[in-house]
Amino acid sequence: QVQLVESGGGLVQAGGSLRLSCAASGRTFSTYGWFRQAPGKEREFVAAISWSGGSTYYVDSVKGRFTISRDNAKNPVYLQMNSLKPEDTAVYYCAASRLPLMTSRHAYDYWGQGTQVTVSS
Repeated sequence: QVQLVESGGGLVQAGGSLRLSCAASGRTFSTYGWFRQAPGKEREFVAAISWSGGSTYYVDSVKGRFTISRDNAKNPVYLQMNSLKPEDTAVYYCAASRLPLMTSRHAYDYWGQGTQVTVSS
């Protein structure tokens, strides 16, 4: 049974940092991604990483501030978020896809329950 469990969300002031973790179990996937959904908005792609960790992709709004990584020795996928802005406030979801480095949420097969990130101004 595949499970994705996120952790690490919380409340932080603008300019601060948070690190999200996603523990994946059950099988390995070609791509792991992070998405976010703010109130009243659609779920949007944030970042993705290949299973090997050798390839990454980011939405323009987080480039230079967020870093996605994974540790091949352990299974977590991380999202290091620096220089956070109030507009980064959302529920963040970890997801897994059998396809390589996809940005569309429709390409992801499994999802975690989400973790809330709130950035105060």
